Amino acid sequence: MIGFYTVMEGIIAFFLVAGGVFAFIGSLGLARLQDFYMRLHGPSKTSTLGVGCTLIGSMIYFSLTNHTISLQELLITIFLFVTAPVSAHMLAKCALHQKLPHYERTKGRPEELDEEQEDPDAADRPSTTPAP
Repeated sequence: MIGFYTVMEGIIAFFLVAGGVFAFIGSLGLARLQDFYMRLHGPSKTSTLGVGCTLIGSMIYFSLTNHTISLQELLITIFLFVTAPVSAHMLAKCALHQKLPHYERTKGRPEELDEEQEDPDAADRPSTTPAP
C-alpha cells in the first residue's frame, strides 16, 4: 500500500516538473518568436503558469513539513496571477503606442499600427499652413 507521504511527494514532484516545463516553453517562445507582440505573449502566459505551479508545489511541501498552512507562497501566487496579465497588457499598449513593427504574416491589424491612417481628429482642427 502506498503511504500518504509518497503520494504527496508525487504531487509535489508533478507541480515542480510542470512548473519547469511551462517555464521552458516560455523561454523557447521568447527566443524563437518573430516580433515583440509574439515574444510578449509566450512568456507572459507560460511564466505565470510555471511560477504558479512551482509555488503551489512549494506551498504543499512546506505545509507538510511545518504542519501548518504556508500562506507566503499562496499570497505570492495570487499576486502573480493578478499582476502578470496587467503588466503584459501595459507592455502591449506601450508597444502599440510606440508603433513597434510587427511580423508581416500576423493576422489581424490593429488600427494603431496603420501607417496610412492619419490622426482622426486632424479633420476637425483648422489647418496651420498659410493659404497661398
